[in-house]
Amino acid sequence: MLVTYNTDRLVLNVLNPSNAGLVLNFYIRNKNFLEPHEPKRTKLFYTYGFQRANLACEYNAFIKQSNIRYWISLNNDPGSVIGTVCFNNILKGAFCSCMAGYKLGREYCGNGYMYETLNMLIPIVCKELSMHRIEAMVMPGNMPSINLLNRLGFKEEGYLHSFAQINGIWEDHILYSYINQGII
Repeated sequence: MLVTYNTDRLVLNVLNPSNAGLVLNFYIRNKNFLEPHEPKRTKLFYTYGFQRANLACEYNAFIKQSNIRYWISLNNDPGSVIGTVCFNNILKGAFCSCMAGYKLGREYCGNGYMYETLNMLIPIVCKELSMHRIEAMVMPGNMPSINLLNRLGFKEEGYLHSFAQINGIWEDHILYSYINQGII
């Protein structure tokens, strides 16, 4: 997999520790918007040192192809992060599967940026990592995410009771999957 991909409007990059300021700025700008939908964050999360160390771990995982995270920027503003997509829990062998997670900053939602990102990355991940199945879990009330997954060809598979602790509360999720028909 490449470190950088471009779409019509976006730049998708695997960032290294030197980009910690960009990531920190993204999280600080979007703290109030993202926190209700994510695991509880410590104050340390919102520090340069934490983001630098996290990017080092993510970059090493990318090299090993065990966790893939792309940070999203606009073509006309590559020095600012607007969101991210991650493919994690990558399983090989009989499973050939992974989980997808994604987020955008509030001001960038509703413009098709996440569709554009995932529409490009899903076929690449399927081919380069030989993935047969990509799973995504979404909270039942998150209609923009549910609509996105449906548009991308994901199918609803089931209801996961008390699946993940989000902002300190155990929340139900709906399991969606994308099946790559090209993998035997």
